[in-house]
Order: sequence, then C-alpha cells, then structure tokens
Amino acid sequence: MASFPFYAQLFLIWVVSAILVRALLTRYQSKARLPPGPPSLPLIGHFHLLPPLPHRALHNLSARYGPIIQLFLGSVPCVVASTPETAREFLKTHESYFSNRLATGAVRYLSYGLKGFMFAAYGPYWKFMKKICMSQLLGARTLDILHPVRRDETMKFLGVLLRKGLAAEAIDVGHELMTLANGIISRMIMSRSSSGNDDEAKEIRKLVTDTAELAGKFNLSDFIWLLKNINLQGRLNKRLKEIRDRFDALMEEVIKEHEDERRKRIELGEGGQIRDLLDILLDIHEDEASEMKISMENIKAFVLDLFMAGTDTSALTTEWALAELINHPHVMEKARQEIDSVVGTSRIVEESDIVKLPYLQAIVKETLRIHPPAPLLGRLSSESCNVGGYDIPAKTFLMVNLWSIGRDPKFWEDPLGFRPERFMNMEASGRGNLDVRGQNFELIPFGSGRRSCPGVSLAQLVVKTNLAAMIQCFEWTVNGGNGTVDMEEKPSMTLPRAHPLMCVPLPRPHLLPFIMHVIEQA
Repeated sequence: MASFPFYAQLFLIWVVSAILVRALLTRYQSKARLPPGPPSLPLIGHFHLLPPLPHRALHNLSARYGPIIQLFLGSVPCVVASTPETAREFLKTHESYFSNRLATGAVRYLSYGLKGFMFAAYGPYWKFMKKICMSQLLGARTLDILHPVRRDETMKFLGVLLRKGLAAEAIDVGHELMTLANGIISRMIMSRSSSGNDDEAKEIRKLVTDTAELAGKFNLSDFIWLLKNINLQGRLNKRLKEIRDRFDALMEEVIKEHEDERRKRIELGEGGQIRDLLDILLDIHEDEASEMKISMENIKAFVLDLFMAGTDTSALTTEWALAELINHPHVMEKARQEIDSVVGTSRIVEESDIVKLPYLQAIVKETLRIHPPAPLLGRLSSESCNVGGYDIPAKTFLMVNLWSIGRDPKFWEDPLGFRPERFMNMEASGRGNLDVRGQNFELIPFGSGRRSCPGVSLAQLVVKTNLAAMIQCFEWTVNGGNGTVDMEEKPSMTLPRAHPLMCVPLPRPHLLPFIMHVIEQA
C-alpha cells in the first residue's frame, strides 16, 4: 500500500503542474484571440461539464457561449462547432488544417499502431487507401458483385422476424439489427457469416461488440498529460491485449483459408474472381506494381475498421427510424403505401427499388438529422490557424456537434418534430435535394470532405432496404407498453437507445403466404 508521503508528493506535483499550465495558457491567451468558453478546473479541464450526454451538454454550452467555443478535455485543447456555418468554416474553408483524427491509446493498440484507414494520419498511405476504398473496396462495381450476400442476409433476418411474429413473441429490434449488420459485413469482408448461432458466428459478433466498447472507453491517460505514463487502468490494457489476440487469431485463420482458396482458383484458371473484400486487399498486398505496399497488419487493421464503421451505425439508424415510425403511425402508413404502390404484393422490396421510394429516403434523412449515429464528428488540427476570427492552436481537437446542427432553428423549421415531408418540400420549393454525402453542411451524418465516410453508399443501401422490408412485411406492436416508444438516449461514442426497442413483428396477413414462400426459398 502506498505511503502518505507518496500521495503528498503526487498532490504537490499536481498543484505545481496546474499552476504552470494555467500560467502558460494565460500568457498565450493574452496574445491570441481564442474562442469563448466556460471556466475550467485544474487538471480535468471541462470534463465535469460533459456527462452524461456530451452532445447535449455541448449544445447547451454553445447556446450560452456561441457557435464556436473552446474547452479543455483534461490537458487537450478542444474547439466545438455547433452550426452549419461554423461546420463549413472548419471542414471546408479550413479543411487542410483539420484532416487528422484524435486516436486514443486503445484505438492505437487495437489498430496495430494506426495501420488501418479510419485513424491513419493524413498523408500518402491514407490517400492511397481512400482511393482503394472508393474505386475497389466500396465502389459501385464491388457493391453490385456482393449484392447477393446482402440479399441473403436480409432474407435470414426477415425469417427470424417471421418466426417470432407467428409465435407472437417480442424481439429486441436493436439486437437483431446488429446481428444483421454484422452478418452483412462479415460475409462481404471474409465470406464468414456472423448471423448464425454456431460458435464462430457468436465469436465474431462478440469480438465486434467488445472492440467497439473498448475503443470508446474513457481513459484518463489519453487526456491528462501528467498521467500519460501512469497505468491507472491496468485491467483495460489486459482486456485490450486479450481482444486483439482473439481478433488476430481469427484473421490469421481467415487469411490462410483465403490464400489456400486463391491458390486453388489459380490452378483451375479462375484467378481474379472476387469472393469478398479480403480478396481485393490480398490482391493489393501481393501486387508488386502497386503504388504502395500494404502489410498484413495493414489488412487486419483495415478489416477491423470496416467492422467498427459498418455495424452499429447502420443498426442504430434503422432502429431509431423504426422507433420514430411507431411513434408517428401516419408516417409509417404513408411509407407503407409508397412501398406497396412501387413494389406490389408479389415480391419483397429490393435495393434497386430504393430510387423509386422518395418518401422512404426522406424518412432516413429525417432520422439521420435527429439521431446522427455518431453525434460528434472529431478532427485534429495539424497546425495553428485562424477560423472565424479566432486563433486555433495546433493539436486542437475539433468536435462538430451534428446533434446541434440537426436542431438549428435558423435552418430547420420545427426542428424537434419528426417530419420527413420537409425533405420532399425542399425539392418542390426549389431548394434542391439535401444530400447526406457531405456537400450540405446542414446534414453531414457521414462527415465531409477528405475524411468523409467512404462507406456511405453501402450504409444507405443497408439501412434503406432493410427498413423498407420491415415496413412492407410487418406491423410493429410495442411489447409491454402503451403503444409509444421511449426515445431516451444512452451515453456512448455513438447514439444508442437507452432502452431496448422490444416489439412483436406481426406479418401483414395478405402478404403472409408470399413472405413465407420467399423466405423459405432463400
């Protein structure tokens, strides 16, 4: 047990450090014009102001101090942008200064030292991987080739809903949607399904869940420089090692299997066929003429990125959309009528139908406005710059509050209401089609510019198609409630629901024979 003198020394170091940091900041602030913000506490900065829901707390602070505010997360300087105009300033006008991400110690470890894509430093490697993402891995041709995989997983998902509905059993909608998203990503990446009940499927799902949990885990050492080299959370480090070892073992097995299959295809003269995204990555790894060599650790880290970015965000968006539709039955009915008129009653909605379903698309946009899957968009400044008349130091962590932007009363009429019609009216009034791909800063759920999400096309296909199928095939009854859904949020890096969405998916009677036939044939 540590002695009293040890704690006294630690306290003395803390006091001296706080005084020195405050003196240095005061000296800098006297020369620079920094954004306004609330008073901070020594050592912890403004952490005490953020719980339990940081995006809501930052929204309230911005209402008091302005659209650009400065905070300190421990010893890390931070600037918050909370309006479409300020988001445009940071992410477009001054994008060259904000093209990196803040990576925690957990993220660094899990990504093999930032060897993936999501948190890699902006530079030649990142540019190369972005080009590969857009042209090969997540391009239109690859998505078309892997369409049968997504379709098959959707049919399995609808089969689960059908069996539960016929038995009048409630399901945890979020859990089933997460299983669906995991199944789609697993099969698209490495031809392994995680939507079954076998040991491997369960292990893949648990790995993704555990990795997401630890990647978002708060660690004092990441934000307080005095504690940088002090291991305050030894159990966290132990769990990180355990999870990366499990993931590494899985990837080694999958890569060996793929290499064996590739050799067999070459022997049979079938080389060049794309089975999954891992095949594409292995092609690049083996290509001596490639403009940049990627290692096996790059591949493993990139696969982890795909799992992290492509599972809970899609599942959460679909779950929030269904919750809003249950609470707004007239919107649900209007969407169902649109789907019935386009698709009919002789088949289940397909990805190719989505372009003919403008109201469904408006529902997804309205969901992303109110419930952005990642409410805070993060960047890290590479050098000092001046934004909006304020001096922003290098290594400042930028947080763009998408939750606030979606509620900006200057742009959104009735910002707290769920009104998909607003997007239909924009086009009708000549204001144009408000896209979600980062061009319109009033709605940027997938980011903007260089570091916007390269998987936006895949995410849109998965969310819209499966939401449409859930609307088309089932009536949704809230289990154990009064017919309405609680919309409380849970603290997290993403935006999960505080309480599970428990519903009974009742098959629509006139579609039941057809639904059963289609799902049985899948």
